[in-house]
Amino acid sequence: MRAEAPLARVTAAAYEIPTDAPEADGTLEWDRTTLVAVEVEAGGKTGLGYTYSDASIAGLIEGKLAAAIADRPALDIAGAGAAMWRSIRNLGRSGLAATAISAVDAALWDLKGRLLGLPVAALLGKRRDRVPIYGSGGFTSYADERLGEQLAGWVGTDGCRWVKMKIGSEPGRDPQRVAAARAAIGDAAGLFVDANGAFSPRQALALAERIAEYGVAWFEEPVSSDDLAGLARLRDRAPGGMDIAAGEYGYNLDDFRRLLPVVDVLQADATRCGGLTGFLEAAAMGEAHHADLSGHCAPALHLHAACAAPRLRHLEWFHDHVRIERMLFDGAPVPRDGTIAPDMSRPGLGLDFKRRDAERFRVR
Repeated sequence: MRAEAPLARVTAAAYEIPTDAPEADGTLEWDRTTLVAVEVEAGGKTGLGYTYSDASIAGLIEGKLAAAIADRPALDIAGAGAAMWRSIRNLGRSGLAATAISAVDAALWDLKGRLLGLPVAALLGKRRDRVPIYGSGGFTSYADERLGEQLAGWVGTDGCRWVKMKIGSEPGRDPQRVAAARAAIGDAAGLFVDANGAFSPRQALALAERIAEYGVAWFEEPVSSDDLAGLARLRDRAPGGMDIAAGEYGYNLDDFRRLLPVVDVLQADATRCGGLTGFLEAAAMGEAHHADLSGHCAPALHLHAACAAPRLRHLEWFHDHVRIERMLFDGAPVPRDGTIAPDMSRPGLGLDFKRRDAERFRVR
């Protein structure tokens, strides 16, 4: 039976895709994004996974991680995951190694679905048929006109109930930019801001009080995610109706355990936290703490797990990743009324890599 076949070849390739314009947030500027795609073979089928990381992890995937899972039963995702985490003990669990494991885990789930002829959402068990999304971009490198057009497009065209913008590059301009964003989207849509850890607790609290008049409902990483005391201070003192969120840099359950007491909403990124397996573990941990979960970026990869996750509030419809996933994957989701849904007629994660289209971006 194909489903009982052992895992065979594991391959990885890296692609650098230029952004459609310079992008920046409160602590970083960039003009390209690196996608690392992974394929795992067994029983005549090939599973596809990916992460947004650095090209250097391709060697780790094809070497140490491939050796760790070689010849394991194709359906034994938990066992393969445990073997991969053991193999990188001396490299450290966070950062690049975690993103590499995340991509392989996603490929294993896709492979399992393809072997069984089922979509991953059906394997996991759906709690919801459609997943709410929020439009995300609003980079600090954008002029106010482009900022307003982008945010308004997500509301008017895609039906998003919430949109998010970046802040922190020029703190003195942030209140004016937030005001421009609110004017562009109207009063009905929720407005989120993301500082990417740009502020001190005192600075973040002062800004939160200034922008509260514009109905800001979400302040993401007002301070560094490593500053647990600062996050706790913001959560305790932020204006009413403004949630404090963090978690995109959670690589393992210990990271989420430390964050849960100091945020209102936990974020998790399946391209960093151990794949779909780690994402669902983070969701379960959040549920145990009565905390909602929000999926961070890579919407096409998250979609099936997001259908199954408890207490899922929404999934980030991040401009850069949406553009890449539409370019390079057949089966990438399309918004309808502010939600996306998996195609239950397609097995696995429902994605097929457009290898020919991607080849011009390949760097490894």
